[in-house]
Order: sequence, then C-alpha cells, then structure tokens
Amino acid sequence: MTNITEQRTLPHAATRRSRRFSIIWIVPLIAVAIGAWLAWDTLSKEGPTIKISFDSGEGLQASQSQLKYKDIVFGTVKNLEVAPDQTHVVVTVATTRQAEPLLTEGTVFWVVKPRLFAGNISGLETLLSGSYIGMLPPAEAGKKQREFVGREDPPVLGQHVPGRTFLLKSKRIGAVSVGSPIFFRDLVVGEVLGWDIADMAEYVTIHAFVRAPYDSYVHDETRFWNASGVSVKLAGTGVEVQMESLKALLLGGVAFQTPGAAIHTAETSENHVFPLFADQETANAASYTRKIPAIAYFPGSVSGLAAGAAVTMHGLKVGDVTDVGLRYDAAKDTVVAPVRFEVEPERIVGVGQRVHKTDREAVEAVLKKGLRASLQSASLITGQQQVTLEFDSSAPPAEVSMDGPDYVIPSTEGSGFANLTASATDLLNKVNAMPFEKIGKNLDGILGSVNSLTQGAQMKKTLRDLAGMIASAQGMIQRLDTKQLPQIAAGLEKTLTSANKLVLSLDNGYGENTKVNRDLGRLMVQANDAVRSVRALSDLLARHPEALIKGRPAGSLE
Repeated sequence: MTNITEQRTLPHAATRRSRRFSIIWIVPLIAVAIGAWLAWDTLSKEGPTIKISFDSGEGLQASQSQLKYKDIVFGTVKNLEVAPDQTHVVVTVATTRQAEPLLTEGTVFWVVKPRLFAGNISGLETLLSGSYIGMLPPAEAGKKQREFVGREDPPVLGQHVPGRTFLLKSKRIGAVSVGSPIFFRDLVVGEVLGWDIADMAEYVTIHAFVRAPYDSYVHDETRFWNASGVSVKLAGTGVEVQMESLKALLLGGVAFQTPGAAIHTAETSENHVFPLFADQETANAASYTRKIPAIAYFPGSVSGLAAGAAVTMHGLKVGDVTDVGLRYDAAKDTVVAPVRFEVEPERIVGVGQRVHKTDREAVEAVLKKGLRASLQSASLITGQQQVTLEFDSSAPPAEVSMDGPDYVIPSTEGSGFANLTASATDLLNKVNAMPFEKIGKNLDGILGSVNSLTQGAQMKKTLRDLAGMIASAQGMIQRLDTKQLPQIAAGLEKTLTSANKLVLSLDNGYGENTKVNRDLGRLMVQANDAVRSVRALSDLLARHPEALIKGRPAGSLE
C-alpha cells in the first residue's frame, strides 16, 4: 500500500515550449529571398514575346540565335515553326524589357549573315558567332506591335542619318537597284532606298535619299538622270566614252545637277517629285521648255531614221525626231514618208527669249527665207540618218500649212553622203543597163575573124617569105669577112699619111694664105672625118654584123 501511495504522489514533469528563434531558419529564409529576388529580377528584365515572319529560317537556331540592335542583345530566339499556310517561317523571340519601347510600327527586322549587298560586304562576323536577327527602329515612335514581317535584305540607311528623300518618276527603272549610289559632281552623296509598285502600270517611283549637307543643292529646277552603265558615242571629235564610276557600272546609279541660275533659289522640300531622265543629254535638254511640232514628207527612202534621231541646223542639234511612218499621197498618187519632229527654238535664241510673238510667225519667217528639211547621214558605220534644216536661197518662198498640230516644212534632196549614195546608185543602174552580152558576142566575132585571118593561106605565105628574107640576111652576114675591115682601115691610114706629106709639100710650094692651101685644109678635115667614120663603121660591123640588114642598133654603143 505504501508503495502504491508513494507512486501516486510522484511529481509530474511539465513541458514548456521555448520562445527563442532558432538560427537554423535563417538559411532557408535567405534562399527564399534570393529566389524571390532572382525571379523578380528575371521577370523585370523580360520584355514582350514577339513573332517575326521570314521567308526561311536559314542560319537561325532556337535558344541560341539572338536579337541585336547596335551590337546589344535585346532578345533570344525561342522557337522556329512553319506557318500554317507553309509559305514562310515564324520566329518567336523572347525580348528584354529594354527592347519594349523599340517594338513599334515601322521597326525593321532582318537576318544578319554574310552577304554582298549594295556594293558592300557585311555580316562577316557571323562566320564564327552564327547568324542573328538585326533590328532597326523607326526615327519616330509609333504604335506598339508584336507581330512583324522581316526583310530579306538589310536597310540601306541607318537610323537618324541627316538628309532628305526625294521621289523620282521614270518609265523604266533600268539598272537602278536598292543601294545604288547617287552622284553630285562625281561624289557619292546618297543612295536609292527602293521604289513603289503602286503605279507601275504607268511609271516607277524611285525613293532617292540625299545626305546632308548635299541635300541643300537640290532645288525645283534640279535635273536627275540615270547614270548607270557606259555611254559610247561617235562624235565629231572621235569616240566618246562616258562612265560615272565603276560602282555605278556595277550597281547602277543616279546623278543630279542644278542649273547655275537656280542654285540660289529656295531648297526643295522632302518627297518632292522629279522626273528621272534617261541620260545627261536628255536632262540638259529639259531646260528648253518651248517646242515647235513640225512634219516633213520625204518621197525617197528613210532607212536609218527612227524616233529619237537628231534634228540639226548648221551641224548643231536643235530638236528630235518623234515619229517616222508611211502615208499614201492621193494628190500625187504616190507613197511618202512623213517624219514628225520637234524643234526647240530656245537652242537658237536662248532660254526664255523670243524673236517672234507666236510660233506661227516664226515658222512663216523662216519659210520665206527658204528653210527646207533634208536627210543626211549621221554615221557612215551604222547607217543612221538625221533630219537637217537648211536655208536654200534659190528655193521659192513657201506658205505656212498645218497637218494637224504640226507645221509642214518642205523637204528637199539630201546632200553629202546621201547624194553620193544616190550618184553611186545611178552609176550602178547605168552599168547594169549596158548590153554586156551583146558586147561579148561582138568581141567573140572579132576574135573569130582574127583567128580565121591568121589561119589563111595569104598570111601563111607572108610568114614564109619573111622567114626566107631573114635567112638570106643571115647568110650574107656570115659570108662577110669581118677580118678585111681592119686592113682597109690601115690602108686608109697610110693614104692619109701620104696625103699629109703632099699637103706639106704644097704648103711649102704655095704658101699658107693661098686658095689651094685653104682648100687642102678643108680636104684634110673631111678626110679625117671620113677615116674616123670608117673606123667606127668597122668597129660597129665587128661587134654587130647584122647591122648591115637591120641597121644601127638602138641604145648606146660600147
């Protein structure tokens, strides 16, 4: 019992919770704080997710390719997938918070990779790092946008490049392309940004950007022309080759120039529309605003004459041919070639100047002075022709007449090479008209008659007699003893010696001044001449015995 009582009275242990904070809980709390901070930092740096459409995903890789602007990373490619219509690739990009203000309307995206574009090689750094997406935001902020259509080529200009854009309208674009240079005084001052296709049924609108400060040289009277390729012309000074630059030859180009009179006028506003001329010559001609339409009827050939050919006066250009055709002239019952052309009188009197009040008065004045239109050759190599206006003082005055809106200019035959060609044609026609067949038959008959004569009996007898006479002469020459001739000469010399002695004795007997002495003197002279002649004869016969028959041979005797 006692034990039981004692057991019941044993004291009970009381438990009490400690109110002190254990230091071991600091570690998880710190971990949670760090995780929360990292999560907040990550979420605060994340920007919106955007989608960009490209024709292909060449060079891009998910979780590796980046979105960059000014070499700063603004996002990473998360996914690449083919669009439902299978026409393009949709690239999903997770951007940073820093990129959010740049994702607006007008932002341009493209894939940066090694390429040759606009005459420059770019993207070589991607050979090691891989391709990435480039971005160029617009100059002015716009509405926020999350879906974009990427470009295949990078933009020509960077952001905030000072300058102005002008619009050039042309019938055809030619060799001009995106990135083609724009020249001013042979300096590259801008680039072609592109063109609009909305009005391509009528013309092409080219966007030409001119950088500052060169854009201040563009005025309302500025002339733009296509400076692509090489221009080769055969001029009076020889062959002229014009090329703006090697870059313009490869990429195409546009050049502009402002007339000196307009250089101090007000500058042109941005997006002003200019015509784009085919070449510099056409651009310079645009300064002439007055044009007089005219027409001339040519009865002969107009081969080599086409629209665009020059109209000249005194060798200088004053207009252009606009149309060449054929027409039946019922009054003359013949077919003529009407040639329409335009004359720019300001090329003669100067821009803005007038000699006559109206065009009709001007045409009437020149027709009274004998103005005539003719065709002349512009190139002997290509056969190209041109219309030449000349004053013929012998031509009767012509009245002013109209063919629709065109003034009729009387025509005349061409001069120079045209006349030479016509003369050569007439000569060939006359040669072709000669009866060569009849002449040949007559010559054949004459030759036949000569052949018959040579084969006749009389001709044969004459030839035989001539041969006999020649044989007789040869026999006579052979029988002649040419050795006796020197003996004869020696005898004559002895005789001359005896005569000299006789003359000496006579001189002694009769004196020097007697008639006999004078006669003997003359005799001696004649005798000496006779001896020399005989000696010469003997020498001649010794060398040429045939001289007895044929006579003295021609030429000098040795």
